[in-house]
Amino acid sequence: MGLDEVGRGPLAGPVVAAAVLLIHNSKFLIPKLRDSKKLTPKKREEFYKLIIKNPQIKWGIGKVSEKVIDKINILEATKLAMIRAIKNLERKPDFLIIDGNFKLNLPIPQKSIVKADEKVFSVALASIIAKVKRDHLMRNLAKKYSKYGFEKHKGYGTLQHRTLLKKHGPCSIHRKSFRPVRSLTLD
Repeated sequence: MGLDEVGRGPLAGPVVAAAVLLIHNSKFLIPKLRDSKKLTPKKREEFYKLIIKNPQIKWGIGKVSEKVIDKINILEATKLAMIRAIKNLERKPDFLIIDGNFKLNLPIPQKSIVKADEKVFSVALASIIAKVKRDHLMRNLAKKYSKYGFEKHKGYGTLQHRTLLKKHGPCSIHRKSFRPVRSLTLD
């Protein structure tokens, strides 16, 4: 089973993880599938629709809010999001492949691989699901927090986002423990 997350680096919004379990002898193939960050948004959406409709693929999502990120730190929040994603699978895995260089505190055998999203098919699928789910979430949050442009930058620290953050100050979904946000809230 593959695990990946999206949203460790942004200044706002949750971290989102996806767990993908391929059913034994699955023949599901997507030509030219690779890491979600290397796909166009349109191509990610196309792959996402194929993945979630395929009965040979079981998947789960886990989210951790910016408030929890501020309390426990982004690495621990990432691990928690992955554990939640596993718990949201309808079938439990017997082995985990994690994109990264850390382990999860679970009684399931696991292997961590840096850039697993480029090397392991189930992790590549998880990367697409997590990215699309988080992008959808940030577009929805952009409606409530319209002056920050979340629909464009998804909370990442782009020049546009940092400029709007300085102009308007942080909103409730900004990560107060992240330096660019924290520096604006210090007296």
